[in-house]
Parts: sequence; C-alpha cells; structure tokens
Amino acid sequence: MRFAPDERFDYRCRPEGLRRVIRNLIENAVRYAGGADVRLITDKAGVRILVEDEGPGIPTDSFEEVFSPFFRLEGSRSRETGGLGLGLSIARAIARQHGGDIILSPRKPGLQAAIVLPPEH
Repeated sequence: MRFAPDERFDYRCRPEGLRRVIRNLIENAVRYAGGADVRLITDKAGVRILVEDEGPGIPTDSFEEVFSPFFRLEGSRSRETGGLGLGLSIARAIARQHGGDIILSPRKPGLQAAIVLPPEH
C-alpha cells in the first residue's frame, strides 16, 4: 500500500467510524487486487479519500449492488474467498452518517473507491 498525503488539517468526525470505512476499502483492494494507492485530497468542495487499485475491478452495472448487505460478486460464502458481504454496506452507512458517500469509478485497470465528505460548517 502506498499513501500520498495532502496538507494536514482538522476535521470534525467520528474517527473510529472513518477508520473503519478506510480500512474496509483498503482491505478489499489488497484482497482482490493485491494492493492499494491511497490519496487524501482537501479543497473547498470537502475531503476526498481515494483508494485506487489495479485489479480486475467491478462491473459498472454492479457499482450500487455491491453496497447491498450480504451481496458478494464472488458467489460462495466462504471466509477463505472473502467476507460475508457486509463491509461495503456498513462503510457506506458510516460515510453517509458523516454527510458524505462512497463513490466507485472504473480505472484501466482497476477500481477507484472515493470517500467523499463535505466541508466542515
């Protein structure tokens, strides 16, 4: 995993919750793509935490479905091939509790998962 930081700043949030969101996205990238690049971008629009990989990606028609509880692209429920399909639904719920969201975008190759958070008020 590689991390490219932005300027240090304070942001009012539930730190344990955001840690869980970031950890889930990084663990998924490592599990399914072999690694992740993580970038932090801050500007007037808010905060974006980008987790990018060069793996097989996710079909674009499944971008919303992967956030459904218990949904897994890989069909078995084996812990050896992945989790139970709850991680992304929990991660999105936490991001939304912060007024933000998780947005998936295709890369060639791979996937970008962006945690998008509003600017502080």
